[in-house]
Amino acid sequence: MRDDIKKEIEAKVSELVEPLAQYNDLELVMVEFVKGPRGNILRLVIDKSGGVTLDDCSRLSRVVSDLLDVHDPVPGSYNLEVSSPGINRPLVTLDDYERFSGQKVFVRTSEPIDGRRKFKGMLKGVSGDEEVIIESSGQRFLLPFDLINKGRLDIL
Repeated sequence: MRDDIKKEIEAKVSELVEPLAQYNDLELVMVEFVKGPRGNILRLVIDKSGGVTLDDCSRLSRVVSDLLDVHDPVPGSYNLEVSSPGINRPLVTLDDYERFSGQKVFVRTSEPIDGRRKFKGMLKGVSGDEEVIIESSGQRFLLPFDLINKGRLDIL
């Protein structure tokens, strides 16, 4: 599937699901539409203060399933997965990088910065220029947020 179509589906689903998540005191961390070994998967990652329970996931799954059946933003068949972010939580927004300042992270960029695209180190926050600040091996790296492909906590 083309990347632009995938991103459009993820944006539509996010727009539909975000209000439901907030109503249930949940944060919609990420929407991901991927091709799996047995067909397409629509994955919703949710979080909340104190952690996500199995009941949170199943309750939101039921409500979202009904909503998606009505609005039908995903072409064809797919499996819906609702899960917690896990210990190595994805970092998706600038707010995530602010909130988890002081934590160990792994970040991959779309273009090399100082000759590298992968950074592991201590997250120091976000600069006023929307650059994510990471300290690694005594060096400080300023990573423009718009060049970050993937970021996550690196607990394990």
